[in-house]
Amino acid sequence: MSDALINGLAGAGGGIIAQIITYPLQTVNARQQTERDLKKEKRKVGTIEQMCQVVKQEGWERLYGGLTPSLVGTAASQGVYYYFYQIFRNKAETAALQSQKKGIGDGSVGMLSSLVVAALSGCVNVLLTNPIWVVVTRMQTHTKISKKDHSNRLATTSPEETALPVIEPLSYGTNHVIQEVYDEAGLLGFWKGVFPTLIMVSNPSIQFMLYETMLKKLKKRRALSKQGNNGVTALEIFLLGALAKLGATVVTYPLLVVKSRLQAKQVTTGDKRHHYKGTLDAILKMIRYEGFAGFYKGMNTKIIQSVLAAAVLFMVKEELVKGVRLLLIKDGINNMKPKPL
Repeated sequence: MSDALINGLAGAGGGIIAQIITYPLQTVNARQQTERDLKKEKRKVGTIEQMCQVVKQEGWERLYGGLTPSLVGTAASQGVYYYFYQIFRNKAETAALQSQKKGIGDGSVGMLSSLVVAALSGCVNVLLTNPIWVVVTRMQTHTKISKKDHSNRLATTSPEETALPVIEPLSYGTNHVIQEVYDEAGLLGFWKGVFPTLIMVSNPSIQFMLYETMLKKLKKRRALSKQGNNGVTALEIFLLGALAKLGATVVTYPLLVVKSRLQAKQVTTGDKRHHYKGTLDAILKMIRYEGFAGFYKGMNTKIIQSVLAAAVLFMVKEELVKGVRLLLIKDGINNMKPKPL
């Protein structure tokens, strides 16, 4: 079994576990990013309080709205990303060794090469899995409201102040969302938000560059202080993954908000301030009507969710890779033993 396949499967497994643990935070964060009710925006609601409101008004299941396609998307994204990352990484390492033979460099992959490798892997991942995340965003941001509540809000709120969520049938499953997206924009609708998402490739690029740089330095320091033992514990992997994701999230969060706005259900009637024709239109309208603060809605929730998810992902992935390699080594040893006649 190749290293690329091992890392791809381990990444998919780690991503699924991290997704299940942090999904309620993702749902709340998606709603914070796409919030268009100006009255709600004036009243700051914390993450925990908003989760409680969702449970009270819509039920526990809404915190896990879109979980099934999200798990499929996570497995696909992590699998595709790690698979191509390992392939590109192997090529970069080969190129680094060849450069060393020519007297250039020390034979290791530098920061710039790591950034390029992560960026290429991210682009492939985005282009292949964006349709899944359009469906997930729709399901996460879907709000169940009764006709009675809708009538009360219409009576107390003017169209100029608020863009009300559209009343959807209670059955809002994956098939319903797929049909809805297709009816709105055809096949191209499944690639809404792909442009800011491609730019957001810099997030995992920065994340993995920081992670591998810190991991490399930790192993080097460990090797010098413990007589060649450069092993890293699961807890240390957890902390390195958390720090790397924190740095990447702070830098790229505004693009994530724009992506969510484009992928969520568009307001086609009433206030046109929240109807976005494309990436540039969304950015300009957000700056005009919400200011730069609009690009950082729900950032606290995202940082908590991203850091926790990344830390769990890295820890589980590394442990799975170690476990699979250990099993392969044992299996190889067993096969080498002479069989009794």
